[in-house]
Amino acid sequence: MAFFQARTDLALEAREYVENVNGELRGIIVDEYEKKEIGVSVTKVQITTKNSAKLLGKPKGTYITLEVPDLCQCGENGDVSENHEKVAAEISEHLIQLLPQKKEKLQVLVVGLGNRDVTADALGPAVAEHLNISRHMLQEFGRLGLEKKQGIITSCIVPGVMAKTGMETAEIVKGIVKETTPDAVIVIDALASRSTKRLNRTIQISNTGIHPGSGVGNHRNAIDEETLGIPVIAIGVPTVVDAATIVADALEKMHKELQETAFLQARDSVALSSLYNMYVTAKDIDSTIKRVSFTLAEALNMTFEKEFEE
Repeated sequence: MAFFQARTDLALEAREYVENVNGELRGIIVDEYEKKEIGVSVTKVQITTKNSAKLLGKPKGTYITLEVPDLCQCGENGDVSENHEKVAAEISEHLIQLLPQKKEKLQVLVVGLGNRDVTADALGPAVAEHLNISRHMLQEFGRLGLEKKQGIITSCIVPGVMAKTGMETAEIVKGIVKETTPDAVIVIDALASRSTKRLNRTIQISNTGIHPGSGVGNHRNAIDEETLGIPVIAIGVPTVVDAATIVADALEKMHKELQETAFLQARDSVALSSLYNMYVTAKDIDSTIKRVSFTLAEALNMTFEKEFEE
């Protein structure tokens, strides 16, 4: 009988799950700390060996997870939370650490993945709408054409989904990279979580690129340094959790209360497989995507204004 394993895009959750089953693993370096003044918990997971990468089902690299309980809460103005700017600044700090450091002006392509017509999957396009893009202004007017000081030259694309374009997202991005020659790519996408507690409250930043659709079992070609030839930074927020996870968690709680093995057997049964293609999101996902996308865009714009030292 196959053991139930919830799908997740978060390296933090994959590590928690594997360590619960197999115990502490080698090849994984974990650094955890809190920034209480802004209500953010940070977990940095570094996967350093092929064996640990295989066990976690994640590529080798660095995964930074920021857990922000009030990320999608309203502020007094009814829009973003009071900690919006502080959280954005924290995200920006981590992005700057992962970006290539070079003396010349850095050029970055931002890719907003997702489907505009599916709210829970519209994070990438929503973030793209709020970005300060400078490449066209720089080419047309030079530095005088920029309204604000901008240390990073930026361009952006929202490639849509394969059902509408007939092309793999990786093919589109690869063509753009070849034509515009950026120094790095930042990919933004909605993720899947295995915990309802992390839904719309967690931000993952990694230097390993992304496999669009992998969290919901719809694997597409990878967008990473191996396929593009330049560093790829992925930013994601979990907006959905699969129904099987919710049922399995409920059964676990019932088992703990009643101490009956029947619940463990039910948890591992093929009955849960019928729920694998059902995903749940928050009832207020429209307003959540609006607030979260604005915070991520603000973090990116702060990063773009960073002037790297000559």
